[in-house]
Amino acid sequence: MNASSAPMDRPGTVDPVPVPRDMPVRADGKVDLLGLSRAQIRAAFVAAGLPEKQAKLRAKQVWHQMYNRGAADFAVMSDIAKAQRPWFAEHFVVGRPEIVEHLVSTDGTRKWLLRTADGQDYEMVFIPDADRGTLCISSQIGCTLNCRFCHTGTMRLVRNLNPGEIVGQVMLARDTLEEWPRPGETSNFDLDGRMLTNIVLMGMGEPLYNFDNVRDAIHIVMDKEGLSLSRRRITLSTSGVVPMIARAGEEISVNLAVSLHAVTKEVRDEIVPLNRKYGIEELLQACADYPGANNARRITFEYVMLKDKNDSDEDARELVRLIKRYKLPAKVNLIPFNPWPGSAYDCSEPERIRSFSNIIFEAGISAPVRTPRGRDIMAACGQLKSASEKKSRAELDRLAEEKQAALG
Repeated sequence: MNASSAPMDRPGTVDPVPVPRDMPVRADGKVDLLGLSRAQIRAAFVAAGLPEKQAKLRAKQVWHQMYNRGAADFAVMSDIAKAQRPWFAEHFVVGRPEIVEHLVSTDGTRKWLLRTADGQDYEMVFIPDADRGTLCISSQIGCTLNCRFCHTGTMRLVRNLNPGEIVGQVMLARDTLEEWPRPGETSNFDLDGRMLTNIVLMGMGEPLYNFDNVRDAIHIVMDKEGLSLSRRRITLSTSGVVPMIARAGEEISVNLAVSLHAVTKEVRDEIVPLNRKYGIEELLQACADYPGANNARRITFEYVMLKDKNDSDEDARELVRLIKRYKLPAKVNLIPFNPWPGSAYDCSEPERIRSFSNIIFEAGISAPVRTPRGRDIMAACGQLKSASEKKSRAELDRLAEEKQAALG
């Protein structure tokens, strides 16, 4: 960088800070800062020509503007002098996922179909409740697990989402819900009055098969100087990647949810094929060993209710036996199956679900029945699958172009 283009009076010497190999450089040559750590942002600034001391200061300022104020344009970053902002805009961007489609259910649930810079589609869902608002985010485009009851499981795995694409879902939701401080307001981390209070990694993909990117993204979400969402408000759901569960507890340490869905090898092998690799007993032992699990921070077992498959009283009693055998601080979320075109199962009858729940409650274990949400927009649990499977890519492109034209 020559002196005329330097964002300072004296350019100084570029410190040889290594730039990460996976730094997200766009087709236009700009680096997307979203999802990078402070150290990576500082390294990117140094690589572009800032001296180390100034790069460290600017990284702190940009981090604050990105994650505390929600700024996606250097022109509005008040911490940076106006004369210097064009230089940052020339070299960097603060990205957001492209919105292809945004649907709102009659119950208030929102579903977004998003597109990556390389043209891949994925989805996220926001579920508002009286006492909380939960954002369900994706970690992969597609999935490898092929769970028989899950619509996403019928998709092939395209690739992992990178940290910026994962964090970008949270940023986009806060943009949509208008939950950034307004100009002149002092930013704070109080959740009172906010709609988005909780995050669950229960969207597309298996988070533990994209461990490093998920970990790095969640660290940004939890950072006290940015989004500052407490780890107790974040839940990571796994289908049972046993070797990674302990590492998740040690390196991420958020709430753990396990997609159990059956209590016998025969049935779980069928509906959650990963069980053939990591069996129920091995999975439950990993849950018992999960760091930080206690009665105040219980492990959640997700259990989809499938008619005549996993919903008998005997199944309920076996589930209680397994939880008590492994002395698990647990609760069970019973999920009425959400049918989707081509699915091989039916939902259990309401009376059967109530009986199943009552058996577990009577054993002293919480077993609420989840209220299905967003069914009219295919946003309910187990239904996430890119709308491009139902609409032609040309139609989706047309919708995106119409939206862009409407925005001017």
